[in-house]
Amino acid sequence: MAITDIKEFAHLTDADIDALGRELDAIRRDVEESRGLRDARYIRRTIKLQRSLELGGRAVLFGSRRKSLWIAGTAMLSLAKIIENMELGHNVMHGQWDWMNDPEIHSTTWEWDQTGPSEHWKRAHNYAHHTYTNIVGMDDDVGFGILRMTRDEKWQPINLLQPVANVILAATFEWGIALHDLTAQKNLEGVDHKQWNSAPNKQFAVKIVRQLGKDFVLFPALTGPAWKHTLAANTTANFVRNLWAYAVIFCGHFPDGAEKFTAEQFENETRAQWYLRQMLGSANIDAGPVMAFLTGNLSYQIEHHLFPDLPSNRYADIAVRVRALCAKYDLPYTTGPLSRQYLLALRTIHKLALPDRFLKRTSDDAPETSSERKFLSTGSRIAETLRVDAATGRRRGLLSALRAHAEAQVGKRRIKGLS
Repeated sequence: MAITDIKEFAHLTDADIDALGRELDAIRRDVEESRGLRDARYIRRTIKLQRSLELGGRAVLFGSRRKSLWIAGTAMLSLAKIIENMELGHNVMHGQWDWMNDPEIHSTTWEWDQTGPSEHWKRAHNYAHHTYTNIVGMDDDVGFGILRMTRDEKWQPINLLQPVANVILAATFEWGIALHDLTAQKNLEGVDHKQWNSAPNKQFAVKIVRQLGKDFVLFPALTGPAWKHTLAANTTANFVRNLWAYAVIFCGHFPDGAEKFTAEQFENETRAQWYLRQMLGSANIDAGPVMAFLTGNLSYQIEHHLFPDLPSNRYADIAVRVRALCAKYDLPYTTGPLSRQYLLALRTIHKLALPDRFLKRTSDDAPETSSERKFLSTGSRIAETLRVDAATGRRRGLLSALRAHAEAQVGKRRIKGLS
């Protein structure tokens, strides 16, 4: 099973977790109290950049019958769509800029350049995903209802198609998200899924007509004789945006170290334990300023899950303090290059396409899924009285336990190899 007792898994006492929660609350207060002109200038400049790229790209595509202009226009349009999707749409709709009271940059008014209606996404993502992050059976973003990403989910024959389904999901990611959110909206409203004229279906249809009409009818028609090339450019830009958004999301949620949890853990969860679940259930991407910007600062996925409604341009500074807290409480801070994080997620997708009988590890002790019970097999669980090293005064928490467990597993394999 996934993690049932986060305190036991994290090797922290109730007092430790409460103290961690207070320190994270302090970070939130510091950022909220210091928001101001610098942050407002950042988001307005980002909007100006995105709109300039889109306008420039569409202008260049008037000459898209020339290959060089087609490449330039498509590249600009792809970049504009990535910025709009990641740094603007996603973050604005999280309410990160609501404090500015600017009706044009507000979570209640922003409609993003994507197939699904913003209202559907906000309810499915902002509430369901960020409340029930990585809780099996409660967070539908664990595999998006398509992929088996933990051994806690029973294997079914359809899972054999996961490698193919993953490729399709990556290429059509905006559609996968839109349909996922549509289902969530229907469930929220208690609408019969077979009722074709329901309010959610009507909202979805209006957005589809608007989105497809803009990208595949209006803008190609405006370029006259170059309409075929413009159509190809728009299709390519959407495809590039889909692949990038898919890669960033999967790298933040499904590499090794992004833990899963059971509903039992959630039943009596405190605010401080919610913080801890976000830290243990998310993963970062090693990124410089440009890469971070292009991911919508979701390269700081841990920080985003801790503070989803704080301005994204603050995540780099917040990350320094969160890393320090992880060191203080001996907790892992899961991060790595984008290529590594994605390959780990891809390995899980292909591995869990197979029935459990072909898998060596258990759901308590697998790279992609583990629980507090993993430590019982090697005796590496740290006793309550030993959570502070008597000699050094340092905490001995989850990070120490994971290292001890890994060393014990290596020792077991060596002994098995010699026997």
